[in-house]
Amino acid sequence: MNSELYLNPVGGYALAGAAAAALVLLLIYLGLPRHRLTPRRRWTLFGLRLLVIALALFAMLRPAVVYTESKPQSASLVLLVDDSRSMVVADAVGGRSRWDMLQSAVDEALPVLESISDDFEVKVYSFDSGLHALELAGDQLDLPLVPSGEQTAIGAALDDVLRREAGKRLVGVLLLSDGAQRAYAPRDVAPQGPARRLADLGFPLYTFAFGQARGLGQARDVSLADLAVNQTVYVKNELTARATARIEGFGSQSVPVQLLFENPAGEMELAEAQEISTTSGGGASVPIELSTIPQTPGEYKVTLRVPNQSGELVTTNNELSTFVTVLKGGINVLYLEGALRVDQVYLRRSLDASQDIKVDFVRLDPRDTKQRPADLIERFMPGKYDVYMLGDVDSSQLSEAELAALAEAVRAGAGLVMLGGFHTFGPGGYATTPLSNLLPVEMDRRARQPLGDPIRSDVQLSGPLKMRPTTPLGERHYLMQLNEGPDRGSIWQKLAPLEGANRLGAPKPGAQVLAETEAGQPLLVVGEAGGRVMAFAGDTTWHWWMEGFPNEHKRFWRQVILWLARKDELTDGNVWVKLQERRYRRGSRVEFTAGAQSPQGESVADARFTAEVTLPDGTTQKLNLVRQGDHVVGSYDGTQTAGDYAISVKAEDPSGGSLGTARSRFLVFEQDLELDNAAADPTLLASLAAMTKPVGGRALAPEELPALLKEIESRPVKMEVVSQVKLTPWDTWPFFLLFVGVISAEWYLRKKRGLV
Repeated sequence: MNSELYLNPVGGYALAGAAAAALVLLLIYLGLPRHRLTPRRRWTLFGLRLLVIALALFAMLRPAVVYTESKPQSASLVLLVDDSRSMVVADAVGGRSRWDMLQSAVDEALPVLESISDDFEVKVYSFDSGLHALELAGDQLDLPLVPSGEQTAIGAALDDVLRREAGKRLVGVLLLSDGAQRAYAPRDVAPQGPARRLADLGFPLYTFAFGQARGLGQARDVSLADLAVNQTVYVKNELTARATARIEGFGSQSVPVQLLFENPAGEMELAEAQEISTTSGGGASVPIELSTIPQTPGEYKVTLRVPNQSGELVTTNNELSTFVTVLKGGINVLYLEGALRVDQVYLRRSLDASQDIKVDFVRLDPRDTKQRPADLIERFMPGKYDVYMLGDVDSSQLSEAELAALAEAVRAGAGLVMLGGFHTFGPGGYATTPLSNLLPVEMDRRARQPLGDPIRSDVQLSGPLKMRPTTPLGERHYLMQLNEGPDRGSIWQKLAPLEGANRLGAPKPGAQVLAETEAGQPLLVVGEAGGRVMAFAGDTTWHWWMEGFPNEHKRFWRQVILWLARKDELTDGNVWVKLQERRYRRGSRVEFTAGAQSPQGESVADARFTAEVTLPDGTTQKLNLVRQGDHVVGSYDGTQTAGDYAISVKAEDPSGGSLGTARSRFLVFEQDLELDNAAADPTLLASLAAMTKPVGGRALAPEELPALLKEIESRPVKMEVVSQVKLTPWDTWPFFLLFVGVISAEWYLRKKRGLV
């Protein structure tokens, strides 16, 4: 320990010296009376005064004593060992596993580790999804017998090391792994971040790679991924399952792929099969597309499977499953629109709220013909759709063949509604098309409104226009019933008026006018032309939704579609439950929404719900529900076991009457994150080591581990921690107490002798 004295006089040495001289001269000048004091007492008072001057000068000099001490700081060496399941892959020379190779490398290095521990603090950790300390006792290391970790969180492991060893000097971090980062959040930390921090701190990272970059080496493996299946499909409609197959080690040999579909009895049946192959090297990806046509409504399991192939080391990745709902009586609607009007947004939103109505929306923009569907004429084939909706689409946007096909589909039984707009009915040029013979109103070709021309006021009705049912036909018609009870007709008086409407021509013979303006101008006219047809002059019903009547808006448009599809006699309501997904990883949180609808498509806001989940072993658990508006939401997070689950919801009205039940299944799959794609990634390890190259880091072969340890041992890094302690006695309470005490003693003696 070294010590040094420092002086920092107030005002500098000159001022301190002048003050000292002045005080001494003052002391001599004032002196003490000789005749009243004995020599002893006079010298005592003189000494006290001199001591006061000395203490004052001591404080002016502000002395400080600095003690400096240097202590050696021991350095640490960290060994990180990957014990995830991918280390069991036998792709090393002689068929040895990566773990065997790692154990051999560590065994050879143990004597050097024991020797190096005299100079360094050696820390050994294994890691998978977390970091685990291992005991190093002499030349014995407590490694796991078999690596069993389900994740490889390299970045998180390095991050944990930096936190645990914070404040210590690391002579090196030795990372032994196959280099493939496989981890879920929150442990999926990118390893580049911790590697940069190691470099910034001056700590080298040495990496040792085990395994081949092709994962299973020359072994065979077929894995399926990226399953894509629509969650709902209507009876007798095609259901397509798509996925990607990754093929390794099969050369040009073909591999069978099967589509299995559950039957109503719960048995999996083969629906379609095909052979896939690749002529490229290992690791080729092949797209798969298989289809089936469900015949019975219900909820069914769908599985894409590759039968286990000879020589495969991993078979858990050969199969993907999910669930689909097959709907009965579903109504397919094709909605064609020209301008992106506000009304189409709310119209589609209302129809999407109905579980049994599926709307395909197609925009025909005259300024962008490239976006026009190439298969549009095919969508007009009889039986393709149940209902066609024509928005503000000018007739020039449809070819003669397409218009003829649409007319034929309507004659064959499809429903058709033409909505109001600047380019519909006569203004849209439909008076000279095949649709003129089908729509329930007359159209005048002289009312044509060419695209781009100023809007003609003589073919439009200016708003506001109050829409009301006609008497008595409209008041009693299914389409105009927006609520129940004796005052159900008064709801129309509360709805917002239309901003405007088309001036419809005269109704054709047999057509029915169901709604009109207060001035008696027709707004809604229906008829029959093989299928049911409708002319609706308005295009601003979105005001109903925005001004507090969303349920009435939904009911009106649902009834329009049901009537056009001849489903207006539908009397069943339904209880529904929706899952965000049908496939979940183990441990995931499953969230769902449930509700109930009346036969008219309205939400039953006062319904009471109960829910339960059925586990793979057949046991059930009650679930808590939270109401959100007219529906309820719930969740389940006990998905620790792989298998098939089901959420069941039961709804009752306030009086306890049953509204029905709904059930939705989901799959918790067992994803082998470590072995589904067991490819090693030595490139990642090399890049991490290269980031610390300026401070000595590098990538090495496993057999170089003992040599590296000897190299580190031969050049131990000795660090010293320098600590300094500074003492300033002049500003402490003992010094202040001494100063006051001396002055007080001097004053007391003078007082006692009558000198004060």
